[in-house]
Amino acid sequence: MSGDAFFDLDGEVFVGRDPARGPWDERLCHAGPVAAAIARQVERAFGNDFRLVRLTMDLVRPVPMAGFSVKVETGRKGRRLAIGSANVVDSEGRTAILASVALLRPCAIAGPQPLPVSVNRLADASDGPFPISQSRHSLPAFGDCVDIRYPPGQTGTPGPTKLWMRTPPLLLNETPSSFQRLCPIADCGNAISRLAEVTETGFVNSDLTIVAHRMTNADWLMSDSISHWHPDGIGMSDSRIYDEDGPIATALQTLVIE
Repeated sequence: MSGDAFFDLDGEVFVGRDPARGPWDERLCHAGPVAAAIARQVERAFGNDFRLVRLTMDLVRPVPMAGFSVKVETGRKGRRLAIGSANVVDSEGRTAILASVALLRPCAIAGPQPLPVSVNRLADASDGPFPISQSRHSLPAFGDCVDIRYPPGQTGTPGPTKLWMRTPPLLLNETPSSFQRLCPIADCGNAISRLAEVTETGFVNSDLTIVAHRMTNADWLMSDSISHWHPDGIGMSDSRIYDEDGPIATALQTLVIE
């Protein structure tokens, strides 16, 4: 992975760099980096007292590499819970993504402890290619700009898959938050666990929901993903996201199969 980032920030406009480009069209963003941009703006709007724990995105139209902005409505703030919304708007003023968010105010409690979970060690994994080896265009894209490692017995072939991923930061010279780190890998579940290759079948997600229950500063994150495709052209992808200390989040995508 080079020292690149997903976006440049021109005032309030996110302008895509090569790592933000999706596999389907050279002019359009991968939704994972866009999710991280939404998370950044939501976290800035709500402040440090609340932690972003859920982001649900409805992908109304493709997000252009040429630039977009994120409009946040803070909604209701309670003692522990805050809710709000965020819209991604392109340069022509069209809404590309409708998002809802939930944030919680952390509070120290006594007693409950996380369940013990066995996690694959990064040191045991081997370097490999991004699962989608061929885009529908010739320009550098997301899959060319991330580092991948596969646990023993795992490959990038179609089917349920576990892999480790390290992605560029959202912006140059800015450290991503815990939630921002999750977003790029969270939107890869449909690619990681696809049931056919991109050159044979389209499997675009119409939404993305991320629920994060623990924070992380890890650069490498693992996704354990499975997809379900059905003959009526509807599917879903279910991903559990880990660092080396255990589970962090769950990501769900509804899929349009063509």
